[in-house]
Amino acid sequence: MLGERLKRFRIARDMSLVDLETAIDRVVSSATLSKYEKGTLQPSAKTLNRIAVALGIKSAQLWGESPCDIKPIAFRKRTKLSKKEQERIKAIVAEEVEKRIWLQEQISEQNTLELPILGITVKSLDSAEEAAYTLRNMLNLGIDPIENFTDVLEDHGIYIVEINASESFDGISAVARDEHDKVIAAVIAIRSDLPGDRQRLNITHELGHLVLDINQNIDPEKAAFRFGAAFLLLAERLRKDVGQNRKRFSKKQLFDLKNRYGMSIQAILYRLKYLEIITDTYYKKWCVDINKWGWKKRESIDILPEKPERFHQQIRHALSDELITEKDAGRLLNQTGQTTPDKPLSEKRQFLALPKKERHRILSEQAKEMANFYENDKEWQEWEGGPVVEHHHT
Repeated sequence: MLGERLKRFRIARDMSLVDLETAIDRVVSSATLSKYEKGTLQPSAKTLNRIAVALGIKSAQLWGESPCDIKPIAFRKRTKLSKKEQERIKAIVAEEVEKRIWLQEQISEQNTLELPILGITVKSLDSAEEAAYTLRNMLNLGIDPIENFTDVLEDHGIYIVEINASESFDGISAVARDEHDKVIAAVIAIRSDLPGDRQRLNITHELGHLVLDINQNIDPEKAAFRFGAAFLLLAERLRKDVGQNRKRFSKKQLFDLKNRYGMSIQAILYRLKYLEIITDTYYKKWCVDINKWGWKKRESIDILPEKPERFHQQIRHALSDELITEKDAGRLLNQTGQTTPDKPLSEKRQFLALPKKERHRILSEQAKEMANFYENDKEWQEWEGGPVVEHHHT
């Protein structure tokens, strides 16, 4: 277990074994670190604590059991996304879920997941459309546009996580199960730099993967897309807003629809075509214009992205009630994978290239400076989760 968790924390930070060796000042070699990860060798307490500091976590997080088993349901990516980057994203998601579960335990808040995970059967693409109505009814959302979709999902127990990743990553949905195989949490993770219209459609797409039980004969991506578009823009509501059949739309009318529904003009036009409100020929004419105007990559008006707030609210709650320390809050808020070691790795490599006598001189001076800190300030031990103690049997 220790080896698996060590590897996952390292991968989440996009660190190679050599990077981690450098980050811990070569206390042990990359070959030894590899043995730790494989479980063929156990680190000493001192080494384990050094590794934890380099990774920006508590040593107890390495040694302890995972509170849940986190498995992706769907991973939406493009072919350019490397396997290494895929593993890094999965590791980040797993760690971010663990953070949220740990925080809720500190504030004695139970995560109430109010969504039917893989619970709505889809046997055709048309039934994916019907599934959007089904879920809206379950959540008492009516048929009107949803002002803040992220708030709605967080209010119903879904963790929303934003990840700094390449443009080849679109989204991932996953569930966390306890030791009894019960689903205790669900998460949707998306790229953090998306415009609001694309962000909303990506989130609803991943929501589809979470709640739909899709027949094996149906393309799951097409079903999730159909569900997502219908969930944000119900046919009944759209027809009330624009009519049953339209011969043309002005730019201003499409901009108004974009602002009202928080969807891109391209997605709205596709929805209008699918519902046969506009003809296929008229839709294709708009596609030509969109391409000519450069709207395929970015439309001329933007929708502001929604920001997940629940995790931050819970941190503020825990801080005000003194259930966590400021350092705990800093660790929680520091997105996984963005941890900066106490020294840049390039500086550490330069230090290690110095003659041995010079390295000893610098380390001796640093040790004197830190001696008083460690003798008088006990908070660092709390930050470490309490130092791991080696027990010697007599």
